[in-house]
Amino acid sequence: MKAEMERKMDVMIVGGGGREHALAERLARSPRVGKLCALPGNGGIAEVAECVPIPATDLDAILAFARERSVDFAVVAPDDPLVMGLVDRLEAAGVRCFGPDARAAAIEGSKVYAKDLMRRYGIPTARYEVFDDADRALAYAASAKGPMVVKADGLARGKGVVVAEDAAQARAAVVAIMRDRVFGASGDRVLIEERLFGPEVSVLAFTDGRTIVPMVSSMDHKRAFDGDRGPNTGGMGAVAPNPHYTPELAALCMERILRPTVEALRAEGRPFRGCLYFGLMLTADGPKVIEYNCRFGDPEAQAVLPLLESDLFEIMLAVREERLAEAEVRFSDGASCCVVMASEGYPGKVREGMEIHIASGLPPDTVVYHSGTRRDGETLRTAGGRVLSVTAVAPTAGEARSRAYAGVGLIHFEGARFRHDIGTAGGLSHDA
Repeated sequence: MKAEMERKMDVMIVGGGGREHALAERLARSPRVGKLCALPGNGGIAEVAECVPIPATDLDAILAFARERSVDFAVVAPDDPLVMGLVDRLEAAGVRCFGPDARAAAIEGSKVYAKDLMRRYGIPTARYEVFDDADRALAYAASAKGPMVVKADGLARGKGVVVAEDAAQARAAVVAIMRDRVFGASGDRVLIEERLFGPEVSVLAFTDGRTIVPMVSSMDHKRAFDGDRGPNTGGMGAVAPNPHYTPELAALCMERILRPTVEALRAEGRPFRGCLYFGLMLTADGPKVIEYNCRFGDPEAQAVLPLLESDLFEIMLAVREERLAEAEVRFSDGASCCVVMASEGYPGKVREGMEIHIASGLPPDTVVYHSGTRRDGETLRTAGGRVLSVTAVAPTAGEARSRAYAGVGLIHFEGARFRHDIGTAGGLSHDA
């Protein structure tokens, strides 16, 4: 038993974005991790792990690779393979995993399931209606009073949510999702919710299905442009800790939302083991759930993980073995700021292949996480909408922000775009 506890383990990360780069960087520090590989990885992850060009959604190829390499442990990071049941298949093949099985991942895979779960167990959330018929959804949108939110039921890469200011915008969102099928089968059903107002909070939490341990809170900046304007994106930056999330609010959320959610999933025969993401709104009526994710957020992971002082791999092992209550989970008292650099046109169509130049002299405690990059010989090039995440850690939020933007100033590629207000009062979202 002691030998098992002490031996190095070969670890596989599934995914290839900024979140996975942050995970790889932390896992590479663990003395318990032997060989580290990423499928497919990216140009930055290649600096700390072997990158294997297998897409995160090619479950058969991933399973074959894990068997061929005798992988000991897998970290399944993105939503798609989690919802598709990759953890189920890897565990059946004898590969231990960090991440929920498909039944538990339904908390993100179906917004309808998540909302119905909250209704059944009394977890506070926005009022909502569900529609699988476009005509009925359009009629409801036309009759609703005030602003509302239209959501595609299934996965949509963080873009399947439309905050509608009026009935016309709500109807346009229904048409786009249900008739134009901009998100494919994910738009077979839509939710139309009341719009909530208040500061938004992201809380990532480790859970083994019984114990839940929250990480440092954060705030994502989802809108594309300064002033929190423009379309929703996968996230343009994040700060941690969230300035609005007081210890008193954290205790209230643990009592009313975090722990009840874990208990509800267990009661439904869907125990959740992995990282459970709580998207919260601090309304005048108290904290309410906007959404759940079944994995680390992106870019929240890039803001939160640099503050983790404990061994990430040891925590993941404890989650898998349902002994999280015994694990050390410790974060620093500092602050972080993450600024995402995106390609021109994001979140729409973008050009790829632009040469990336990163000058030397990054500020102290500043790291550049790669999201959409690839290596072309010695040249680093863009390979996606979100390209890089620049994260800085400092004793104060203001200093972290200054360092992060100083780091951004050292990076250049054609068409580079980023928000200038991450971590400022004008850049913080107060409605959803």
